[in-house]
Amino acid sequence: MNDQIRTKEVRLVGPAGEQVGIVSIDKALQLAADVDLDLVEVAPTARPPVCKLMDYGKYKYESAQKARASRRNQQQTVIKEMKLRPKIDKHDYETKKGHIVRFLTAGDKVKITIMFRGREQSRPELGRRLLDKLAEELADLAIIESAAKQDGRNMIMVVAPIRPKGEIAKSGGGRKGGRGGDAEPAEAAAPEAPAAAPSEQPAETPAETTPEA
Repeated sequence: MNDQIRTKEVRLVGPAGEQVGIVSIDKALQLAADVDLDLVEVAPTARPPVCKLMDYGKYKYESAQKARASRRNQQQTVIKEMKLRPKIDKHDYETKKGHIVRFLTAGDKVKITIMFRGREQSRPELGRRLLDKLAEELADLAIIESAAKQDGRNMIMVVAPIRPKGEIAKSGGGRKGGRGGDAEPAEAAAPEAPAAAPSEQPAETPAETTPEA
């Protein structure tokens, strides 16, 4: 930058990106001084090197701001893991599937691991059927990022959320029967029953009873 540039001539670019052409280093420095800007070498390996007129302090500040904004906007990818047995009972299956749904709704990927023990290792089709069932039931929330594959005693499948983080939560996930689901709004929206018409006959009055002496 400026006096640190050690070359006899440079290809000069103006502050708006316009091509000035090849000029001597002395002339380039003079032009920079005339407009109160810095002469910055932007392509040192070119022949001759390319230099640009710019406010180097402002350039560094704006670059740092953009880098910070990029880091803030960058989402951290989180992979959760859910472990199941190939002969899992229905209740446990629904519970673990609920956890997987919650992870996907939060925007996280899920690594689903089927753990085989003992003789179960000779029945890998049990694990594959379970993973296929899960993939089918999660189709509205997830895509299969890594298909089911055997990994030692385990079988693994990785699923990723199909929609951006938070979008599923805002839309309620499209599932019925949960808290705040379709049943409650439908009941609230039901029209009130019309008031009963007055009866033409007087209502019966209960007979008075005289207490025994």
